[in-house]
Amino acid sequence: MSLARLTRPRQDYTYAFLDAYAKRELRRRILKAIAIPGYQVPYASREVPIARGWGTGGLQATLALVGPQDVVKVIDQGDDDSVNAANLRRFIARFAGVRTTTDALEATLIQSRHRIPEEILGRQQVLVLQVPIPEPLYRVEPSYAQARELHAEAEYGLAWLDLYEALVRYRTSTQGADYPVLVGGRYLMAPSPIPRWDTPKLHRAEHLTLLAAGREKRLYAVPPYTEVRPLEFSDVPFEVEDQRGWIDEALGVRNKFMTEIPLPDGSVRYRVSDTGYARKLREGRAPGPTYFDDTGAFYIAGFLAERRKLGAKGKSQSEKPM
Repeated sequence: MSLARLTRPRQDYTYAFLDAYAKRELRRRILKAIAIPGYQVPYASREVPIARGWGTGGLQATLALVGPQDVVKVIDQGDDDSVNAANLRRFIARFAGVRTTTDALEATLIQSRHRIPEEILGRQQVLVLQVPIPEPLYRVEPSYAQARELHAEAEYGLAWLDLYEALVRYRTSTQGADYPVLVGGRYLMAPSPIPRWDTPKLHRAEHLTLLAAGREKRLYAVPPYTEVRPLEFSDVPFEVEDQRGWIDEALGVRNKFMTEIPLPDGSVRYRVSDTGYARKLREGRAPGPTYFDDTGAFYIAGFLAERRKLGAKGKSQSEKPM
């Protein structure tokens, strides 16, 4: 079978693959998730032609929202060209007939696994994150029924205790990706396994973020301009991954999230994780503003800068009693 035939838009299926009833149900659930930021909304996860755990939730959310005028970008761990990203992008393009891109600023709809692009997204864009485990209390409360009661009562003491025990034992947080955050001062949320580097990008962001777990049949959202604050103690503030001194040797870039590449001689080479951003630099195109500037400071005033201001006055706003 030729490549042209594999990539030709399908005319023998419902537009964007899902039937009208599935899209309607998903859109209603998405509206509810937007109305209650961080709240996990159950939905009837449909069968799609990829295995559970490989992005079925994100794919269904994308198919429910995509329209003929959209421009779609799909990334996996920041990479546009991985097998998972390429297959999902080809599937969406075939069944929705939309244009695809690797440019984060050109896309209207971005589906991602475990990364948020380096360039700052705008108000006309939607970011869909694939989620394997949507329950942020799973580490401390394996019973989903009990976890729902804790969410209803906003009782997150076990999550705070988990962070405290790690600090006592290891002098640092052991939670890497999927660091728990409090959304709108109310619901504890798992931001999908994005690195801590990407967590501040959700705070007061202009774009809409949707998070969907197909296997667990849950979706939730972070609407634009919503407060998203990681759990932290006043004397042990939240920190992103320490990549000081890391540099992409090919591009000369610093203070962007890097991928470590071990070499046969035992040394390590670093490469910018966001391949769309790196492609712009290689081609000599000027990328848009990024969340972290060249000094490593967070670009958006309202998260790290705001926290430092509050810390100078006393207790940080993120430590208000539950």
